This record gives sequence, C-alpha cells and structure tokens, in this order.
Amino acid sequence: MTVEVLTVGPSVSLQDAGRPGGLGIGLSRGGAADRFGYLAGCALLGAPMGVAAVEMAGFGGTFRFTEDRWFALTGAGMRAALDGAPLGWNATYQARAGQVLAIGSVETGVYGYLSLAGGIAAPTELGGRGFHQIAGLGRALAAGDRLEPAAPDQSVPGALIFRGPDTRAAPLRIMPGPQTAMFPADQIAAFEAAAFIRSARANRQGVRLDHDGAPFAAGLQLTRVSDFISEGDVQMTGDGTPYVLLADCQTMGGYPRIGTVVPADLPRIAQAMPGDVVRFQMITVEQAEQLWKSDAAVLADLKAQVAPRVRDPREIRDLLSYDLIDRPSSAVTGLDE
Repeated sequence: MTVEVLTVGPSVSLQDAGRPGGLGIGLSRGGAADRFGYLAGCALLGAPMGVAAVEMAGFGGTFRFTEDRWFALTGAGMRAALDGAPLGWNATYQARAGQVLAIGSVETGVYGYLSLAGGIAAPTELGGRGFHQIAGLGRALAAGDRLEPAAPDQSVPGALIFRGPDTRAAPLRIMPGPQTAMFPADQIAAFEAAAFIRSARANRQGVRLDHDGAPFAAGLQLTRVSDFISEGDVQMTGDGTPYVLLADCQTMGGYPRIGTVVPADLPRIAQAMPGDVVRFQMITVEQAEQLWKSDAAVLADLKAQVAPRVRDPREIRDLLSYDLIDRPSSAVTGLDE
C-alpha cells in the first residue's frame, strides 16, 4: 500500500490519457481535463503516458503515505503542504512513510493533478482507467480509498521543477469546422472581437462562456440534424450562448459549431476560472495542422522543460543530515531529499 485517502473533495477522481477510438459506440475520449497538466506529471516523474493520476477539481483532500514515494503536483495551483510544510506546484517531492499530504482549494486554475512515481494501479475498462461519469465507468474517489502503486518507485532522479510558457493572456486558437460556414461573416467577426467571461456553469463536459453582446446565430440552424461532436468544439446553444466542449462531452449534438479549439489550447479553457476573460482567434485548417502534436511529442517537449528544483537551505528542516562537504549540491537541488 502507498497512499491512504483520508479526506477528499467532491470532484476528485483517477484520470489518465483517456479512451480514444470510442466515438463509434458513443464514448468520448475522457481522461484528464487538462492533458497538459497530466502529461507534465508524467514528464516530472519519468512515467510513461497512460498511467493513472489523481485529478482534483477545485479542491483536493488529505493523503497519508504508508511508504516512501516520490510524487508530483501539476496543473492548477492549489494550496498544498506535506506534514504542514508548504509545497510549490509543478514540482516533485518525496514523501516519507507516515507523512500526510494536504491539498486544499485552487488558487489558480481548476484542475490539479497528484501523480505518484510508478503510477496508480486501477482496473482498465474499455481501454482506460479514468472516471467517466456519463459513461458510468469508474467512480469518484472517496475517503477510505487506497491508492496502490502500479510499479516500483525507481524512475525519479530527484527534486525537479517544470517551467512551461505563460500563455494565459493569448487568445485561444480556433479552426473552422463542419458548420462554420453556416455563420455569417459578421457573426464570426463578432465572435473573434468578443471578450467572453468564463461562467461558473462548467464541468468536465464543457464550459459556458458569457458576453455582453448580441446572441450568436447560424443560418438555417433549425434545419440541421444531429451529428458527431468532440472535445474542443464550440457549440452555439439555442439562445446563442457558446459552450466549449471538454473531455467528457457527449458524442452527438444538434447545436451548430462555430469552430473547434485546437488541442494545444484546449487545456487553457479547461483551466480558466470563473470570471476569467476568454478571447478567440480564428486560424485556418492548415495552420491548425501545423500546430498539432501527438501526446508522445507533447510529453517529449515537456520533458525538455524539466529542471532541478533549487531549494533554499533555510527551508530544509534536516539540513544537518546532508553531507555538505563531499556533496554540497544535494542540499541545494534536493537530489537526496
């Protein structure tokens, strides 16, 4: 046994890279709502893509380690402490047997991730390990659950940190889709010019966006029949309000789609907090194709951005236990933490 779940927030579950290829049976891919944040945990811990991690929406919980284990905190920034010592985000740490990790509410973003070295063991259902509420696959975590390791803790080189680019202020890039041509040019121009506000109405299925302008409408909207939809699609509901579909979205829908957010930018809308301003920029299909990267390529890019986590010696409670003469770097980088 590695980790006991002592307390847990209402929207905490195991997630992985999802279940691709399920549209034919009405199953959206699911998996981590912020794939970037999830893959950052894999990069920090040297884990293969597809391992299960804990996804925490808005609030985390408390977790007791029953053996020594490295872990990573990625995604949305949340209040966290190990036995009362504050922890930063997008970094690795080593917990000792008996220590308690407390993860509180989010400070920036929505979805935070707790990844364990070696991954978390979980049964595979329809090709994935993650909780997919709409499909009835898996379940949310509950107090009393135990997170078992999927593999030994042997791959972590030490205390690491991940520093990715800050793109929060940039507009979300959106490519045209099957119904983009149904929207008049002035509607598309108004969509690009609008400053949307991320609504409090959001979950793993999608995010509602509000704005002060006139509702959006597509021509011949009432003559459409339902067809396939996917994560990233921006649907216009009957009242002209846009919704950006996320990981657990349905697979069929009748609302027209003004376009699709490119995969590289989709994690940013997933992590937008209520009240955040969201803007869009239309790009061509050719430009979107140039931006596309496989999960494996994204993971490789993230690994290249991982660096040793420099520690302040004043914050090391067991500083005198380090060999400061023979190996002075260990107390600074935390390689023997």
